[in-house]
Amino acid sequence: MSIPGNKATGGIRGTIVKSLTTISHVTSPFISVFLLVHLSAPVLANFGGTSLASQTMVLGREYYQSERGETYLVLGPIVLHALSGIAKRLLTSTASNEKKNQSPSLRNRSFKSLLSLTAYSTALIFLPIHFLIHRDYPTIAMEPIHSVGPASLDYEFVKYGLQSWPVRSWVLYVGLVGSVVLHVADGSALLWNTWVGGGGGLSRKTRRCILTCGVVVPVLLGLRAMVKEPRMILKFLEDRYHAVFTQSMVYRF
Repeated sequence: MSIPGNKATGGIRGTIVKSLTTISHVTSPFISVFLLVHLSAPVLANFGGTSLASQTMVLGREYYQSERGETYLVLGPIVLHALSGIAKRLLTSTASNEKKNQSPSLRNRSFKSLLSLTAYSTALIFLPIHFLIHRDYPTIAMEPIHSVGPASLDYEFVKYGLQSWPVRSWVLYVGLVGSVVLHVADGSALLWNTWVGGGGGLSRKTRRCILTCGVVVPVLLGLRAMVKEPRMILKFLEDRYHAVFTQSMVYRF
């Protein structure tokens, strides 16, 4: 005997899940473009070191750090993408307890899947730490940070962190870049299958290999190239950099 109202509830839940899926998919291209612009700087460090990386970053800021661009083209899509994914998981997890009336659209993706693991590691660990250190803490007006301006916050800042705290900095950069790129590898296949169909002709393993070799490795090699260079900052700016990093518990001890 069916429980009255279950079909209606399932229908409403299914509609909400479908809307959340659409939000997640629509925001993905915005995030992908930002990643392409943002990661091009460390990749180019392989050819021109810290100087070229910093120059490229300055050009990229015209896209992702303008007054409206950062809100509507970067932070907004990232927040919507993350929240829609979390909300969808909560709804589909609830639906999994109603197996008799569960529709295919409400099937939950395994928490242990690479797409899920990379999403949560990025959203809950690596991205918050990265954003606070590279975007939020430098704006603190109090001494000794005294609001490190964009002109002084280039890849010398990144180099300083990697040279001063090599183990924890490398763990954070490898974790962030690796998680994001592997999430894109599996997520792009999901988008292709949903909107185009046919799987794109590439296996999951092939996609991961291509993006790892084409993005993760060049980015990390670019960071390594910068680390090998001597620091090119004055002592007073170095002290401000140190104060920014030690605002984070990760770098405080």
